[in-house]
Amino acid sequence: MSNPRGEDAPPAKGGPAHLAGPVLAGVLPNQPVTVIEKAAEVAISAGLELVLAFADVTSFPAAGDRDGHLAAQAIDPDGIDDDAAAISESLQSRIADQLDGTGVRWTFVTLAGEPARSLGRYAASINASMIVVGTKEHGLGPKFEGLVTGSVALHLAHRQNCPVLMVPLGRHDPSRDQ
Repeated sequence: MSNPRGEDAPPAKGGPAHLAGPVLAGVLPNQPVTVIEKAAEVAISAGLELVLAFADVTSFPAAGDRDGHLAAQAIDPDGIDDDAAAISESLQSRIADQLDGTGVRWTFVTLAGEPARSLGRYAASINASMIVVGTKEHGLGPKFEGLVTGSVALHLAHRQNCPVLMVPLGRHDPSRDQ
């Protein structure tokens, strides 16, 4: 290895580590394709697998772990949202169409519970190199929702040991920054 002057130098101690674990991306139905595109770009660039995860908020993690996936139970077994499996299948199909031909190795998982917590737990369990999530979209509705529920991206950024890549969604109007 040589430095800018062309002299041989020993490798730097404590230099950047190579990414080894998969790239984990949080996905949602009707989410702009930008999040998956950016996650795939990072995974391909680093030669890593891409794991796309949908957090089903209508269920909660149950005791035990099954093949790396959290066992889940419905919050309300008699509830009206019996189509959680259909939502997950539809999302996986949309992702397959989007990633077809990109060359990225990917898998899809459905997690149980609150998105930030379930993504964080799963990232730790698979030793993820990075978590990729979208930010809140612009507008009054998403801002109000953010006040009530908080931001998954910010929650992850403050509580994870691996890097969190936040992909901006929607258009930002710089004239409103004043």
